[in-house]
Amino acid sequence: MSRSCPELPETLPERFRATVHGIAFAERAQQVAGLRPGDALRLIADPPGAEVPAVWVHAPSGAPLGHLPPEIALWLWPYLAQGGHAHAAVLRAHGDEVPSWRRLVVDVTLQA
Repeated sequence: MSRSCPELPETLPERFRATVHGIAFAERAQQVAGLRPGDALRLIADPPGAEVPAVWVHAPSGAPLGHLPPEIALWLWPYLAQGGHAHAAVLRAHGDEVPSWRRLVVDVTLQA
């Protein structure tokens, strides 16, 4: 039985851009190096019960790349955890010349 998608609250943006944090860990930078603008990414919310719930960004292969900033996860996580849908795509992917927290920029679209 699948859950239906909740209505998109008026307080949430339908589309936004964000940096991806945590790329400097677990050789994630290597995964980012292979990304190109327009590549589809997956957003996965932490399961309920996490001390500070995060929204994780995964490569098309399924490998974790990092997470959205905590201030975004604060309002996006509840929507996703209730069955909401969001799609992400690579906007910009940089190499080691850019600080890790600015290396990957994604375009996120929420769906009602």
